[in-house]
Amino acid sequence: MSLSPSGPISPTQRDLGEVEIARYVRDAFGPGVEAVAMAPLSGGGFASVTRIDLSDGRSVVLKVGPSAGTGILAYEDGVVGAEARYLQLVDRHLPGAPFPRLLHHGVDASPGGSEWLITEFLPGVALTAVEQEADQNAVRADLGATVARLHTITGAHYGYDGCRASGRTWHEAYAAIIESLLDDAVRWNVRLVAPPERVRAAVARGADVLDEVDRPALLHFDLWDGNALCAADADGRWGLAGLVDGERFLFGDPLVDFVSPALFRRIEQEPEHPFVLGYASVAGRPVTFTARECRRLELYRLHLYLLMTVEMPSRGMTRGNQPWRFDRLETLLRDCLDVIESWDA
Repeated sequence: MSLSPSGPISPTQRDLGEVEIARYVRDAFGPGVEAVAMAPLSGGGFASVTRIDLSDGRSVVLKVGPSAGTGILAYEDGVVGAEARYLQLVDRHLPGAPFPRLLHHGVDASPGGSEWLITEFLPGVALTAVEQEADQNAVRADLGATVARLHTITGAHYGYDGCRASGRTWHEAYAAIIESLLDDAVRWNVRLVAPPERVRAAVARGADVLDEVDRPALLHFDLWDGNALCAADADGRWGLAGLVDGERFLFGDPLVDFVSPALFRRIEQEPEHPFVLGYASVAGRPVTFTARECRRLELYRLHLYLLMTVEMPSRGMTRGNQPWRFDRLETLLRDCLDVIESWDA
């Protein structure tokens, strides 16, 4: 039986049954530990994610990647294993930080098998469920502070790990990341609002500001509200309980992580944004955005909106079932390109 009557919401998500999930539990913890309760967790559209209550009293989260051969984007190749490496890296450098602890990582050897992992379960609700603005702001400030700590971790290269897009410099890595998405657009027959040559010209136009980045900081990248878990303490004060879904991590400019917390907006126009203030509290200095940093932020918005456009077919999204998403992203991409092309040489 499927745990969800409606099944997975995306072609990349496996429709897991109780017998299959119980097998993952045995593989991870041995025959002495059993799953006594399980429920699907919503929020993402890539992997299948399930909360499991174990017979030894623990609650854990099982994340199972797409079956082998499932159509995905190039940078998504092996991202479940990437998340395992990310959690190990964070645990090594930031012990006690609000990230789930990795308990097991494995690869299903059966035909069409998937890469999978199990982490501890972090209690809390997604920031999307918090109603009061003051409570939201408290969580966003905590998120900014946590991300500032994350950015103190330095990688050995720029871009993604493994065989995915990377580079010796941030400009080189960023260009490779964009080129990979343009290749995906061709492979998935995605009609972009601008020809690839125009996107490549925008990247070239930003070469000088990208070359100013001189340290490959660890980036979470996927900081939308659904990945920020929060809870209230005994006095009713809300705060960040956990930051999840780090599988899309990469190394590069810390400013990349200032885009998704203010999705579809320009955070540099909101100096009192709680994420910015929380980040500054750990950085030990005010976060101000110079004109050249604003240019880099525009390039990172271009990347995010391009990614969100190109990934739609692999998630089962079409102009027929989500026309508003196509229209909005086309407008945002066009706006980014117009802004970049308006820069003085």
